[in-house]
Amino acid sequence: MRFGLFGGAKSAGYGPDADSQGYRSFIDYVIRAEELGFESLFMVEHHFTGVGQVSASLNLLTYLAALTKRIRLGTAVVVLPWHNPVLLAEQASTLDLLSGGRFDFGVGKGYRKNEFAGFSISQGEADARFEECVAFLRKAWTSEGRFSHHGRYWNFEDIVVEPRPIQQPHPPLWMAAGSVESIRRAAFGGFNLLLDQIASVELSLERARIYRDALEEAGRDQHSNQIALARSLQIAETAAEIEKALAVRQRVLSRIGDLARGPGSERYADEAEIKEAGLAADGSSLMGAPEEITSTLQTLADGGIDTVLLTDPNGDPRSLERFAAEIAPNVQPKALAL
Repeated sequence: MRFGLFGGAKSAGYGPDADSQGYRSFIDYVIRAEELGFESLFMVEHHFTGVGQVSASLNLLTYLAALTKRIRLGTAVVVLPWHNPVLLAEQASTLDLLSGGRFDFGVGKGYRKNEFAGFSISQGEADARFEECVAFLRKAWTSEGRFSHHGRYWNFEDIVVEPRPIQQPHPPLWMAAGSVESIRRAAFGGFNLLLDQIASVELSLERARIYRDALEEAGRDQHSNQIALARSLQIAETAAEIEKALAVRQRVLSRIGDLARGPGSERYADEAEIKEAGLAADGSSLMGAPEEITSTLQTLADGGIDTVLLTDPNGDPRSLERFAAEIAPNVQPKALAL
């Protein structure tokens, strides 16, 4: 099993100094993760939140490419319906070039109503815009010489996308998915699969099974594509630490519960339900002592999860240091019986 990071920077307040401080601490966190042997970073993209979330993920990843040597740099995700596909193809290729072929391109169709409203794009067009953009990107990166595109939403005449990406035919494509339909679409479309940080272990493993089965149905080897799962990391051993971790987890779930998709998603409908149902301790977080977290990770590894992407609510590099020393070496690879 491989381990990486999930999330992104947050500006610390108002004004250039505050903004740069929030980004700088995140950059230092990523650099430390690379030193500790973490293999990847998948960065979120959001707009119009008012809480300082990353909006220009490709820009920040390009900056990180200059400061790192080995860690893979990914998006989780770039919401395709909001972007000009030519500019996006050029930016992604440039990042792949400057990083020496370390870019993983996670894409999605979006789900937040306020973001579609802010861009004045109908959310009802999300699927069609997504499909057209994916088709364009693949054409742009594999066409020999100039080409044209005439679609429902975009038209380009006699163009060439430069530079060419280092990874051929293009950077690996990842799709965020949760429902059975979207998971199967990811498999049949040749995407690697990104799973969220909210679903229980049982549901995550069921989604992995659906994906592997769909790969086989699509005529691909069940292990030809990767599955990455996001998990909150909260190492807690004493009763006081566990109580604090549970409170933090409950706040996180209240804030991001609208990410939930598929069976069981109704559990995250509101803060009261989260508290009453005890969802902060439902196994969707890597919470507890190192040996407990190791056991959970082993279950995920045995169930076909290739990579776990860690998000630390506190952004504390000391948690990564403990994870690298006390947990990661103890997760054993096992042959998957399918």
